[in-house]
Amino acid sequence: MPRPVPWISALLYGVVLAGGLYHAAIGPGLGARTAAFTVLLCILAALDGRVWRIPAGAVFALRAALFCAVAAFDASGLSRVLFVLIPFLGFFAFGPTAGIALGAGCVILLAGAFTLWVPGWEVRAEYISDLLMFGLGVALALVTAAVAVREQQARDRLEGTLAQVALLSATRERNRLAHEIHDSLGHHLTAIGIQLEKAEAFATLDPTGSAQAVSHARWSANRALEEVRASVRTLGPEAESEPFGLARTLADLVHHLEDGDRRISLDVSGTERRSLLVLYRAAQEGLTNACRHSGATEIGVTVHYDDQKARLCVTDNGSGLDGAGEGFGLTGLRERVRLAGGTVDLCSSNRGTTLRVEVPW
Repeated sequence: MPRPVPWISALLYGVVLAGGLYHAAIGPGLGARTAAFTVLLCILAALDGRVWRIPAGAVFALRAALFCAVAAFDASGLSRVLFVLIPFLGFFAFGPTAGIALGAGCVILLAGAFTLWVPGWEVRAEYISDLLMFGLGVALALVTAAVAVREQQARDRLEGTLAQVALLSATRERNRLAHEIHDSLGHHLTAIGIQLEKAEAFATLDPTGSAQAVSHARWSANRALEEVRASVRTLGPEAESEPFGLARTLADLVHHLEDGDRRISLDVSGTERRSLLVLYRAAQEGLTNACRHSGATEIGVTVHYDDQKARLCVTDNGSGLDGAGEGFGLTGLRERVRLAGGTVDLCSSNRGTTLRVEVPW
């Protein structure tokens, strides 16, 4: 287990080194013993600063042996605090249970050492105090390790959650762009194809009608370019580069889709409170399906506004879905309307199709 708080060991090494050198300077003096004490602490610090490829148990045992060696060369006795690191390091190396067991073992070993080398220590306040302080230090070290591990785990979970959020956001944006391409470019490319087919068919029979079809195809191409630019500028779900009037925009759309073989009526009632791009996309989807796939000759588009919601209805007298399932366009439309808090209802038979969409203000 990686150690989230490596600075604790370094801090203790520094405190022990400063205390030992100060004690030697004011007491017995700096000599070979102090030099060995300093070198051993530097080795301990170097162990913490590297990633070893040997087993964690071997590194742990080496640290414990160095703690004992430092304590043997430390005349001040301050280095005993390093043994608090044994359960602390064991917690990260072997887990919480091993850390607690090592902590209890260190306290027991200290009490055993007092028993062997300090007769009557159990009635001497300074040794009782040392044992209690050491036990408290072990407990604080274990608590610190547990808190550090939980914090690291929480940070890892947070990073994982953020990564999932980023992935979902990217997926949602890709889906939005796919729906936007289908609803906008797909519709206009379909309209261009229909008008160009008409222009080719009537090129010699009806030059005026053919020229009008080419003009409508050109309008659809320009409109597609405008919508692509608007989508690139906004890059937001259901965002609009500027306000538009739904009734006017639908009238323009119907005008450029209507031809001699197909009559499209538009009826708008009520007062429009704000622009509703979702209804415009729904109308595009309904008109595209009716013009391209159903063979309808009569198509009706109605829009009604009231105080609570806006309603769109696209009906045709075509052949319906003819047993085919809903395609990408209708699936995307349902998702778009759902995000806007509205509903979609589709009824289809061999006598025609009705698409109803309601969106609250």
